[in-house]
Amino acid sequence: MQRKSLGLVALIVVPGLLFGLVFSILLLIAPAKSAAGDCGQTVSVAINGDTKVDGYSQEQLKNAAAILGAGKALDLPVKGQMISVMVALGESGLRALDYGDGAGPDSRGLFQQRDNGAWGSYADRMDPTISATNFIKALQKVDGWELLEPTIAGNKVQRNADPYHYQRYWPEAVKLVQALSDGQFSLEGSGCAILGQSGAGDDYPWKNLPTWMQAGTGAAASPLGMFYRECVDFALWRVNQQMGSAGAPFKFLNGTFRPDGQGLGSALTWKAGWDAKGWATGKTPRVGAVVWYAPGAGGADPTYGHVAVVKEVKDNGTYVEEGYNGNPPPDDHNYYTRTVSSDVPSAFLYLPTQEEKK
Repeated sequence: MQRKSLGLVALIVVPGLLFGLVFSILLLIAPAKSAAGDCGQTVSVAINGDTKVDGYSQEQLKNAAAILGAGKALDLPVKGQMISVMVALGESGLRALDYGDGAGPDSRGLFQQRDNGAWGSYADRMDPTISATNFIKALQKVDGWELLEPTIAGNKVQRNADPYHYQRYWPEAVKLVQALSDGQFSLEGSGCAILGQSGAGDDYPWKNLPTWMQAGTGAAASPLGMFYRECVDFALWRVNQQMGSAGAPFKFLNGTFRPDGQGLGSALTWKAGWDAKGWATGKTPRVGAVVWYAPGAGGADPTYGHVAVVKEVKDNGTYVEEGYNGNPPPDDHNYYTRTVSSDVPSAFLYLPTQEEKK
C-alpha cells in the first residue's frame, strides 16, 4: 500500500496579512451552527396507540416512552435519554421483567435493578417511570458522563462485568428515541460530544476551500493550526468534534495541545503528544480513536508517518479508517476510507474517555 506525502508538518508561521485574509474568508464560509447539534436539548415523547416501530411491541414502545418522559422531567439531554433506552434494551429488552438472572437473581424491571436498597422497593423497580428516574439520577451523578462512550456511561451506573455490553444496543436506542420524540434531530455530523459517533463521512468543514488555500500550496493554516486538508488537520478536527468542540473557539489546537508547550506537529510526533498529555494509547482499534502510523509503517510517509481515525471496527480483525491525504496524487489531500488489518498501525491513540477493551 503506497502512500505519498502523508501527514505533512503543521504550519507554524503564517504572514499576518495572509492570515487576516484567510480568517475573513473563513468567517464567510464557516457553516452555521445547526440546532440539531445542540446536545443540551431534551426531547419530549410523542406516542399514541398508532405509533409503530419495526421490531418493537406496544409494550416496549410504552416503556421506552416512559424512559424518555423520566428524562424530560429531569432535564436530561438527549444523549442521556438515548443512553437510558440503550441500557434498558441491554438489560431487559425494554420489558419490566419480574425475574433476574444467574448473576443477579434479585434483579427486576427494565434496568434489572438489584434488591440492595439503592433502587427503591420492589414496586419501584417494576415501575417503568420510577425505575428510569432512579437510573437517570444515578447517571447524572457520574462525573463527565456526557463525554463518555454511551456503553461506558451505562456501565458506570450498572457496574456489569462487561463495560461494552451495551454497545450493540446503541443504534437501536438512537432509532427509538428518534421515532418516539416530538422533534427531528440527528447525531450525524452535528458535532455532539458522543464518542464513537465521529461524524457522517466527509464532514470536514474546510473541504471546499478554494484551491489556493488548500494544503500542499504553501498557503495557510486552518483554525486548528495545521495545513488544510492534511491528515493531521482532519484528525484534530475529529478529536475536537468528538469532545464537543465542533466550532470556534476550538478546544484542541496544534499549538496548545501539549501541556509542555510544544506543538503537536506532524503525524510523526502525535504519539509523543498523546504521551505528554497523559492520554492512553493501545493496540486495539476503537471507534473514534486516532490511528497512528510511525514513519514507513503500513506504507506511510517514511519521514512524517500518517494519522487517520477509526470509523468502524469489524469482527474479522480489521477496521475501517477515514482520513485525508491517504492516497497518492492526483487523489491526495482528499477524504478517503479504507479497510485495514488491526495489526498494521503502530498504535491507536484514545480520547481521554475511551477505554481499551482488554
